[in-house]
Amino acid sequence: MTYSAGRIHEEVAYVAYHFHWSLDDILDMEHAERIRYVHEIAAINTRLAEAR
Repeated sequence: MTYSAGRIHEEVAYVAYHFHWSLDDILDMEHAERIRYVHEIAAINTRLAEAR
């Protein structure tokens, strides 16, 4: 299965912005692992927003 370049860029930017990981580290992940981090970051952001 392939993913669009736009989707991969969004995932990488999202993880890099929140975790400050390098591009190489993020791209070395399997897509499933990277998307798992995207979902975990989103959950953290949701909890923080609800706590305000």
